[in-house]
Amino acid sequence: MIVWLNGTHGVGKTTTSALVQQLIPDSRVLDAEKVGETLMDIKPTLPWTGNFQDWAPWRPLVVETARRVLDYTGGTLVMPMTVLVEEYWREISAGLAQHGIPVRHFVLHADQETLRGRIERDPDMGPSAFRLAYLEPYAEAARAWLHAEAEVVDTTRLTPAETALRIAGAASAERAARGR
Repeated sequence: MIVWLNGTHGVGKTTTSALVQQLIPDSRVLDAEKVGETLMDIKPTLPWTGNFQDWAPWRPLVVETARRVLDYTGGTLVMPMTVLVEEYWREISAGLAQHGIPVRHFVLHADQETLRGRIERDPDMGPSAFRLAYLEPYAEAARAWLHAEAEVVDTTRLTPAETALRIAGAASAERAARGR
């Protein structure tokens, strides 16, 4: 099973994924961004589009990486990754479904003011123009398709630990219902 944590940059996916992993037995964190970083390391470089998700190999490589890791380890993968392009999400989720891998898709959400504050006061990364630039694309994806496609967890007033408990509880209940 995959527990996919979606949402805009700076909402807390990485922090939450580490906490979720601690709460779900036999689980591991697989950050799909590392697949993109691998593609970014190709020399000479691939034609830059502004986002590695736009490269056609990224999406099937995410699917194949997740499938291979699950085949090797079993258990649950917790995957924190922002995917705001509906076509890309459909490609990834269809690829995982073709391999019989169930996905529990969560979107971590917070209101715009809270997101801006978190991004501007991030103790590790500091203020990030990159993260701020994704607030509007996230809001548009949320309105257009993303919130209808996933379970939305409003983190505006939740700590990362409270968020992780909600997600792990829902994922564990689904695993139990599937008999895994």
